[in-house]
Formats: sequence, C-alpha cells, structure tokens
Amino acid sequence: MAPAGPPTSVRQCGYVADGEPRGELAVNSSDSPTERIVHLRRGLRLEYLTVSWNVVEGVVSVAAAIAAGSVALLGFGIDSFVETTSGLILIWRLRAERHARDSEEIERLDQRAHKLVGLSLLLLAAYILVDAAKALKTRERPEPTVVGIAITSLSLAVMWWLALAKRRTARRLGSRALEADSFQTTACFWLSAITLAGIGLNAALGWWWADPLAAIGMTWLLVREGREAWHGEDCREN
Repeated sequence: MAPAGPPTSVRQCGYVADGEPRGELAVNSSDSPTERIVHLRRGLRLEYLTVSWNVVEGVVSVAAAIAAGSVALLGFGIDSFVETTSGLILIWRLRAERHARDSEEIERLDQRAHKLVGLSLLLLAAYILVDAAKALKTRERPEPTVVGIAITSLSLAVMWWLALAKRRTARRLGSRALEADSFQTTACFWLSAITLAGIGLNAALGWWWADPLAAIGMTWLLVREGREAWHGEDCREN
C-alpha cells in the first residue's frame, strides 16, 4: 500500500540551508503517492551521494592532514565522517517510509531521524570546539597543502549544491529530518570555507589563529540546531 501524504503545513525552527530564518516548510499536499515516491527516490540519491562524497573527502583530508601536520585539515576530515553518519540516518529514514502504513507512522519515523541528526550536530559542535581550543592552546599552524586546498575547494561546490537540493526535497516531503540534514551539509560547506581560509591566511599573513576562532564562532549555530532537533521542538501548524 502506498504511504499517505504528510501534513499539509509544517513550520520549522532554526535556519535553512541558505542561512535565512525558517518560515513555513512548504509541502505540496496535492502530490500523488507516485509523485511522493519520486521525491523519496531523489532524497535517497542525494543521501547516497552525500555518504559517498564524505567518505572519500574524509579519507583524503585525514591522509593529507597527517602528511602536512595540519590540525585544521584533520578536523575537516573528521567532520566528513560525522556528516556521513547523518547521511546514513536519512537513508534509513527514507527507505523505512516505503513500509509505513499511514502518515502518522511517517511522522514518527521523521521525528526519530530528526532527533538522531540533532545528536550528530551536537557531537560535531563538541568536536569542533575541542579541536579549535586545542589548536589555540598549542598554537598549531595550518600548513599549506595542495591536496588539502583542492579537496576543501571542491567541497565548497559539492556541499552547497547538496544542501540546497536537500532543502528542496525536504519541502516536498515535509521532512524535518531531511531539513536538519541540509543544515548539517551547510555546516560542512562553512567548515570547508573556514579550513580553506585558515590555511590561506596563515600562509599569506601568518594569522594562525584565524581558523580556530572562526570555527569556535560557528559552534553556537550547530548547538542551537542540534538542541532543537534533540528536544523535538516542533513548530508545526497543521
């Protein structure tokens, strides 16, 4: 039996992929079961791409970080594996919907996945905070590395596109879990920019502290989003 459609109106807390405050999460209640399956498949393709890219990105980044002795690049690589965990959660959630019997069961699945993504955001914030504090204490300088610059530059384009595509699909499905995952992908985009800027500023101006300070400044967004998801703060209006 085809799954029933989602609630007709879902209002989200927090921030969306492009950094603007969330308003109504637009859901097309006129979508047929067949159209919803199309959106589910699109969401799954995006998550498979997310997991595949982040595994490659993480392995390459960690290897380059060890070779160059770059703490900033090592933190970026670890983040890739956290993003992989979030992607795997969404793969489970989207695949599980195919066996859901009604809209209430779909909602319960989404709430569970939303909470798990929130936990991964909190873990990411904790790691970034500890890693950045360590870098400030030890005055570790991000080293210029061709491989590191290449992988973080490419990640900027990939993560930005993925975040926007996930947000569009989340709107079609009415999925708060996928919306939270799009925020996590946006965080990966900003971490790519921070890592690249940190390596560049240190190489050009000797500003070794720019990278960890910028990373610390971003953790409050991750913590707020993670807490909202974990506590199930629901701004829905049915």
